[in-house]
Amino acid sequence: MKPAKYITLFVFINLYAALTGYGQPDKSNPHAEGFDLAGSDAKAIELADGAMKAMGGRKAWDNTHFISWNFFGNRRLIWDKWRGNVRIDNLKNDQTVILNIFTDKGRVFKNGAELTDADSVAKYVKQGKGAWINDSYWLVMPFKLKDSGVTLKYLGEENTQENKPADVIQMTFKSVGNTPDNKYKVWIDKSTHLVSQWAYFPKFTDEKPGFIRPWGDYQRHGQILLGGDRGDRDITDIMVFTGLPGEVFTDFPRTDLTRYPQAK
Repeated sequence: MKPAKYITLFVFINLYAALTGYGQPDKSNPHAEGFDLAGSDAKAIELADGAMKAMGGRKAWDNTHFISWNFFGNRRLIWDKWRGNVRIDNLKNDQTVILNIFTDKGRVFKNGAELTDADSVAKYVKQGKGAWINDSYWLVMPFKLKDSGVTLKYLGEENTQENKPADVIQMTFKSVGNTPDNKYKVWIDKSTHLVSQWAYFPKFTDEKPGFIRPWGDYQRHGQILLGGDRGDRDITDIMVFTGLPGEVFTDFPRTDLTRYPQAK
């Protein structure tokens, strides 16, 4: 039989946890359906929730409507986050793909004309969705730490390449995305709670990363923080809008987005 003082301490700890939520998932940042809650570490989940809060919070992320960015000078993407519409303008040639990521339907404009052959359209729409999956991850990965299919593990403390102290979590995936075998290490700054560095591994069994890059230059866009510093591969022209004209996702002439007010 346990002494009364230990029972009292046990009751106090459980009462404290119930009142404060300590050790429990952050209810303001619910995980996506299919997130590997059982296989993820509580510490890693806590860090993911902290990063979400530091970036503006789940409500602000959910309320963000339109995001546009320039991916390494190769593509300009405009994403209607609520409806799933995406416009991808190739900045190296005359090619534009407009698609919906929920239906995988779209239209393609190439070399001065709209493509009408069904197989060709399907090919470019598939390529466009792949580009959106890749390019958006490079921009908004910290908001997706608790996505469907993700498993999070806490790896401990480790300084970044800039010698900044950080906690490190590992992301692996279960049957999601185009490259489910990928693995990432994510450094979360101890003082700001923002993602400050990431490493990419082509396979989850790899010991050496394909790259290690900073994640920085955070700026406020509307109610969220986004950063484009990736070392020698920066993301530029990041913009967030509360509204854009519908023709952005229906007409092929490219729109000058600087004409429209950005979210505040």
